[in-house]
Amino acid sequence: MALFHLHVTQVKRSAGQSVVTSAAYRAGEKLYSEYYGEVSDYTHKGGVVCTDILLPPQAPAEYQDRATLWNAVEKAERGKKAQLAYSFDIALQNEFSMEENIALARQFVLEQLVGRGMIADFAIHQPDKEDGGIPNPHFHVLCPIRPIEESGKWGFKQRRVYRLDENGNRIMGEDGKPFFDAVLTTDWGSPETLEQWRRHGPLW
Repeated sequence: MALFHLHVTQVKRSAGQSVVTSAAYRAGEKLYSEYYGEVSDYTHKGGVVCTDILLPPQAPAEYQDRATLWNAVEKAERGKKAQLAYSFDIALQNEFSMEENIALARQFVLEQLVGRGMIADFAIHQPDKEDGGIPNPHFHVLCPIRPIEESGKWGFKQRRVYRLDENGNRIMGEDGKPFFDAVLTTDWGSPETLEQWRRHGPLW
């Protein structure tokens, strides 16, 4: 029977998390975090079938190196409570061969994530029933929350939209500063996008 499972969370410093550590764990690799000055070694971890990093056209080619990518993300995020990456856990299906599941995972990542301009670092794992985890083959994806501009530079997560009066002039506060709303520059974190990802998940 097909299993439905798609879970999206965030990797964030406010929770004491390092995105370099998260990437190392999912990929079963040893990575050094320049931000924390620490090594995360998960080369002993079993069950990792394959890993890959897929880039949108505007992303620098060097971001296909896992350490380069996630250290660049850590460097771009200066806040102590910064949101670093979206983390996806998505089930594949026992009824298919691993080759078929890998193709399904890659298709989902390319169409639903990279197709939106997201960088996607994914790792396919064997079932982890013994740990009480997902009883099917599954894949994990890490995507930076900060978008990449056409120039290849990191863009802004939010932009200011100033409030205007009926004449099109900025509305000013008592402190002499204009009122504005912070608007997200992407729709990646919206409930509508999450629902679309759920509708287009592998085999659903």
